[in-house]
Amino acid sequence: MAKPQKRYVCQACGSVASRWAGQCADCAEWNTLVEEANTAATPFHSKHNLQTGGRAIQLVGLDAEIKLPDRMATGIAELDRALGGGFVEGSATLIGGDPGIGKSTLLLQAAAKMALAGQSVAYVSGEEAADQVRLRARRLGLGNAPVQLAAATSTRDILTTLQTRPPALLVIDSIQTMHSDLIEGAPGTVSQVRASAQELIRFAKERGTAVVLVGHVTKDGSIAGPRVLEHMVDTVLSFEGERSHQYRILRAIKNRFGGTDEIGVFSMQTEGLAEVGNPSSLFLTHRDDAMTGATVFPALEGTRPVLVEIQALTVRLASGATPRRAVVGWDSGRLAMILAVLEARCGLSFSSAEVYLNIAGGYRVQDPAADLAVAAALISAMSERPVPVDAVAFGEVALSGEIRPVAHGPLRLKEASKLGFERALVPASMTDEKSGMRLQGFKTLAAFVEHMLGRG
Repeated sequence: MAKPQKRYVCQACGSVASRWAGQCADCAEWNTLVEEANTAATPFHSKHNLQTGGRAIQLVGLDAEIKLPDRMATGIAELDRALGGGFVEGSATLIGGDPGIGKSTLLLQAAAKMALAGQSVAYVSGEEAADQVRLRARRLGLGNAPVQLAAATSTRDILTTLQTRPPALLVIDSIQTMHSDLIEGAPGTVSQVRASAQELIRFAKERGTAVVLVGHVTKDGSIAGPRVLEHMVDTVLSFEGERSHQYRILRAIKNRFGGTDEIGVFSMQTEGLAEVGNPSSLFLTHRDDAMTGATVFPALEGTRPVLVEIQALTVRLASGATPRRAVVGWDSGRLAMILAVLEARCGLSFSSAEVYLNIAGGYRVQDPAADLAVAAALISAMSERPVPVDAVAFGEVALSGEIRPVAHGPLRLKEASKLGFERALVPASMTDEKSGMRLQGFKTLAAFVEHMLGRG
C-alpha cells in the first residue's frame, strides 16, 4: 500500500508546505502550520490522464438567450441597495465586520421581514443558543416572525435537515463555527472553513437557496480564513463603523450580480438598525457661521453621493521640535503628498506646524477627489480664512500642482445643490456643467491658493 503523503497548511493564509516549519514562508506568521492528511500517492494517481474518461459538457455561445436572475427583496431598502436589488436565488453572500457592529442584528431583521412577507427563511446560529436569538428578535419587535430557527454547528446535520424543504433564504452565523466531518480539524481552521463553505455553496446552487454566511474579521479588518472563501461566494459585503458612533455602513466589495462600491447606511437605535435615507445629514455638522479649517466635500460611494465635512487644524511649534501629522478617516500618505505639493508648488510652509486632519462623523474617505477639499481645509486652517459655508470643493491634485477632473461631477453637484449649497470649487474643465450652482474653476493648486488667500 502506498504511503500517504503529509502536507502542512497555514491557518493564516492557506498556503501548503511539504514539511513543518515554525514560520510560514508566505505570510511570515509563526506557529500556524498544521498537518493535514493527504491522499495516498499511487501509480494510478500520479500517471492518470485526465484527457479521457470524462463526461462531455455542453458549450454555449455568448449570444445565447439568458434570463436575468430573480431577486428577493429583503424589506430593508439600504440592504437591497448594497446587494443591487436584493438576494439572488441560488447565490452565496459573505458578510464580515467587527464584533458587535450589528451583523447578526441586520440579518435577523432582514430574515424576519422576508418571513413576514411570505418567504421561507431559516436562521442557523453557531455562536448563540436559540433562546438568545429569540430574545434579540423580541427586543427588535420581530418575535412573531415565522423564521425557522436552529442552533447547530454540523454542516451535515444542517444540510440533511434542509434537504427535503430547502428555504428561500438560509443564514449561517457564522461560517467559522461550522464543522464538516469529511475533514479533520477543529472548527475555524482553514480546511474546515473551506470545506463547510463549499458544501453550503453547493447546496445553494443545487436547491436555489440564497445562502448568507457571516464571517469573522481579523485585527486589520479583513475577513478571517482563507482568501479563497471570498472567491467562492458571489457577493462580499463589509459592515463598517465605529461602535462609539451611531452610524453603520454596509459596503459591497464584490458583487457578481450588481455594481461594487455601493453602500447602505444605517443608524444603530434601541430597536435595532434603522435606515438612513439621507446619509449627508449624518456627516455634516450644523454650521451657522463660517469656521476656519472646515470644508464640505461631496464624496461618491458607488452611485450615491454623500456630503462629508473635512476638518483641519494646524499648530505652530517652536523651532527644533518635530511636527506631528495625525489623520482620522483619510490616507496619511495622501495627506503627506498634499502637504508636499502645497510647499513645493505653492510656497506654503507646513514644516514647522503640526497638522491634524479629521473626517467628521467617523466616516472614512477613499475618493481621490477629496484632494482639493483637503487642500482647502489646510489652507483655511493655516491662514485662518474660512471657506464660505455655501461652498463645496472637489478635485484631484497631481504632483505637478495641476487640478484634474474627477468622475461623476454632475452627480456630486446635484447632491450639493439639493442640500442648499450654492457654489463649488472645482477643476477648470468642469465650469461648463449646467448644475444651477456657481462654479469656480482652477487649473492649478497655486491659483487655488491665491484665491483662498484673497490675492486672486
